Amino acid sequence: MRLLSGHARLAGVLGWPVSHSRSPRLHGYWLETLGLDGAYLPLPVHPDRFAGAVRALADLGFRGANVTIPHKQAAFAVCDAVDATARRAGAVNTLVFRDGRIEGSNTDGFGFLESVREQASGWRPGAGPAVVLGAGGAARAIAAALLDAGCPRVTLVNRSRDRAEALARELGGPIAVADAPPMRDAALLVNTTSLGMQGQPPLVLDLAPLPAGAVVADIVYVPLETPLLAAARARGLAAVDGFGMLLHQARPGFEAWFGAAPRVDEALRAVVAADIPPR
Repeated sequence: MRLLSGHARLAGVLGWPVSHSRSPRLHGYWLETLGLDGAYLPLPVHPDRFAGAVRALADLGFRGANVTIPHKQAAFAVCDAVDATARRAGAVNTLVFRDGRIEGSNTDGFGFLESVREQASGWRPGAGPAVVLGAGGAARAIAAALLDAGCPRVTLVNRSRDRAEALARELGGPIAVADAPPMRDAALLVNTTSLGMQGQPPLVLDLAPLPAGAVVADIVYVPLETPLLAAARARGLAAVDGFGMLLHQARPGFEAWFGAAPRVDEALRAVVAADIPPR
């Protein structure tokens, strides 16, 4: 049993609601296995009280916090400084309290790239064009990360073309918008929509046009293997689940708050995914 001292480092996750978050289990596992004097707490905060709650946490000596739905844009506004990842994503998911200042970043893009590298060995951002399905916050963070990492072209496909075109203009660079996924030369196909999530309709997409070496990624992680990923594996394509993104995006914040670099491994996956249906 881990006992906290008066010097314990504190962090948590801000959301409304927050009871669904797996972040306490994830960070708690790292704190336990690394033997650190610290705690990571679920912090349910109503949107009307968000800014005041963040400043109160900083005043109380917290080292920082993760931010989840619906607070990511509000977190951007409350920060004294944001880094390039947050500016590109237009949202903050990681807060660090340092010397009386609130600093924000967005680690979703980092988490996605690290997850693809881990689950699709040999993949690199410059391997070829990427197709991103969706135009929401996750699509923005992932598209920005791919472009900044050297992806030669990103194509956005979204139900609302206007929204995809607005996102493309904001991100700039080699980015296009299409009504249907241009898959014949795609090295990476990414689903950032909720289709395929438990309780949602499946994403119905013919993967036959994809090249043999293409990677198919889905940021949905409930279930761990979505119908899209099952279809990719059936065709012999590399499939990347959304669970790895969840785990890897947590690494930078943990290191900033608790002063140790955590590892993502099979033991961690087993603990955090214990109650997630496989299919």
